[in-house]
Amino acid sequence: MKHAPEIAIVEPNTLTTIGLTGILERMIPVATIRSFSSFAELMDDTPDMYAHYFISAQIYIEHTAFFLPRRPKTIVLAGGESQPLQLANVPTLNIYQTEEQLVKDILKLHQHAHHNEHTTATGHPHGGSGTGEHDLSAREIEVLALLTKGLINKEIADKLNISLTTVITHRKNITEKLGIKSVSGLTIYAVMNGYIEADRI
Repeated sequence: MKHAPEIAIVEPNTLTTIGLTGILERMIPVATIRSFSSFAELMDDTPDMYAHYFISAQIYIEHTAFFLPRRPKTIVLAGGESQPLQLANVPTLNIYQTEEQLVKDILKLHQHAHHNEHTTATGHPHGGSGTGEHDLSAREIEVLALLTKGLINKEIADKLNISLTTVITHRKNITEKLGIKSVSGLTIYAVMNGYIEADRI
């Protein structure tokens, strides 16, 4: 049984913190997310217990000595015209973009960090531990993968040589089994469970 990952957000901007917390909670419901408005607050906590650090660029630059040894776990929140990025080899997340793009970037960073730690996190290609509580059929997985690429029902039907009604039935089954209605939610599920690579979204 893997324990829930702990994530630290170190960012003085309250709105950025609230937004990022919301996205991460939807992406990784089991994670514990703690936010700190300053580096000092993080130091007063248990700074080494976190699986990931989301750090404001300013705080990262001021406290590079702390974050450099933790580079695989560190993601710098950056972007916008006022902040040219001169952060070599540090994963950065541009916070000035659409929610959908943010989700995709976080998934890529998450996948990248885990590839560095241990290449086969789950052993078999579809991830998960095979608990079977929402096992999708092979056809449903195909439909899910095409959905995450932005195909509409008719395009999916043509691509898989099945009827439109069948695609709609598969989508209904996927939604009921997973309890996820939005395409961005389904994309997160598909990447987290190894059905698609984040780079292919």
